[in-house]
Amino acid sequence: MDLEKELFKWFGYSTFRSGQKEIVAALMENEDVLAVLPTGMGKSICYQLPALLKEGVTIIVSPLLSLMEDQVQQLRSIGIKQVVAINSFMNHLEREEVFRSLSTYKLIYTSPEMLQSDYVLHKLRKLQISLFIVDEAHCISQWGHEFRSDYLRLAQVREKLSNPPCLAITATATPYVQKDICSYLQMSKPKSFIHSVNRPNIAVQVEQYLSTEEKMERLLELTSKLEGPGMVYFSSRLWSEAAARKLQERGIQGVNFYHGGMTNDDRLLIQQQFMQGELSIICCTSAFGMGINKDNIRYVIHFHYPTQMESYVQEIGRAGRDGEKSIAITLFSEEDRGLARLLSKREQLDNEQLVQLLLALSQMEEMDEKAEAELCAKLGCSETAWKNVKVSLEEMNVLKGTMVQRFSIDAVSSMLADSFLKYQINKQKHLSQFETWMHSKTCRRNGVLAYFEEEEKQIQTEDCCDVCGLTLETYYIKEQLHHYNQHDAENWQEELSIRLFGKTGELYE
Repeated sequence: MDLEKELFKWFGYSTFRSGQKEIVAALMENEDVLAVLPTGMGKSICYQLPALLKEGVTIIVSPLLSLMEDQVQQLRSIGIKQVVAINSFMNHLEREEVFRSLSTYKLIYTSPEMLQSDYVLHKLRKLQISLFIVDEAHCISQWGHEFRSDYLRLAQVREKLSNPPCLAITATATPYVQKDICSYLQMSKPKSFIHSVNRPNIAVQVEQYLSTEEKMERLLELTSKLEGPGMVYFSSRLWSEAAARKLQERGIQGVNFYHGGMTNDDRLLIQQQFMQGELSIICCTSAFGMGINKDNIRYVIHFHYPTQMESYVQEIGRAGRDGEKSIAITLFSEEDRGLARLLSKREQLDNEQLVQLLLALSQMEEMDEKAEAELCAKLGCSETAWKNVKVSLEEMNVLKGTMVQRFSIDAVSSMLADSFLKYQINKQKHLSQFETWMHSKTCRRNGVLAYFEEEEKQIQTEDCCDVCGLTLETYYIKEQLHHYNQHDAENWQEELSIRLFGKTGELYE
């Protein structure tokens, strides 16, 4: 089969990007495949083309509803109509209509949570499944940076679908996480295609400041000068909202915020406005970014630094997907260290929450969705902490589905404490590695490659990083489009947080 000819027929491209053809060919030969491709290399083509060429249906598992909808709309826009997303955006009637015509689709996008439904699996088992695609596959590893507990059950789902060939694909996975992916998905002698995480067209800049106030003043300056569109990452929902309002107050146009606390409709609206160019700057949390396929993002700024290198690489990878020069800028101060450690600790229950949880479970026979939501709210823990402890309880056979088994509080408490300690040691290790990288006086790009256990290399790029002599002015807009006024930033953080939220500390929640 002439794969280039098929590529042009379906997508209008005359040649494959680096790494794509080998993956497509392996899937056409029914091989299991592990693929690590840097952002911007066109991962979706790797499974969309074989899905269209093979007999039967391809299941694509995606962690984000917005990502599914985006890919479905993109395929339909180029005339590929045999594609659908099954997710919680659908009402009952829409879902039933899709299920009645499942066999007419070639690509079915869905979430790992949806695949836990016996009804959905029953419908899918009636189909000839030709490929099982796990997108953002790093989510399956507890040691990865965006762990999703429902990913752990995908091997069972795949088995129930008669074990179709599997592609696990991601942009960021260390060798350790790569092993986790293959193990958890029970992949049979997978062919591995591991490409460098290096993005030569993204320059890297790290800037240190004495205070949060100085960082905010610098953010106002950068967003007024840099060629857009751009994204600015914050550690919390409240910070993203407060900063967006601050930029708007300074007269910077086309700014809005995005975070996981917004309604689905509001998130979709903001995403569509950004994709269509109606917004030029998004102040966001990590909830925005994975799978966003806007090819002309010119800069990514981290106002708060991420807690590990994988998150950083994933997030800056939103920039420069068109291959044009782009820049990633990290702003940090020593004040950020406490916040970073607080965020890391919130990914696990504290001792008091653990005792509350086990006492509550010891009095329950079943924990359905309602009981789970009530217990989570009572504990006051983060969503990540709840998911982590739930996975541990399932591994210890305390939870089997929705049923609570009899257990020893002392024994389970001891095992969970050991598990939490191991997790925290790992998180602190990753955080320390990232902080060391920020303070480093050696090439930042080589520092990223070293983290992913790639060999250091002589970087062949026009602009590398601030250590190697980057000229930031190269990335400024040619004609000043936004008006920027220098104001006294003294007491900005306290004043803004009190005005918006009542007290300073709430900015960090």
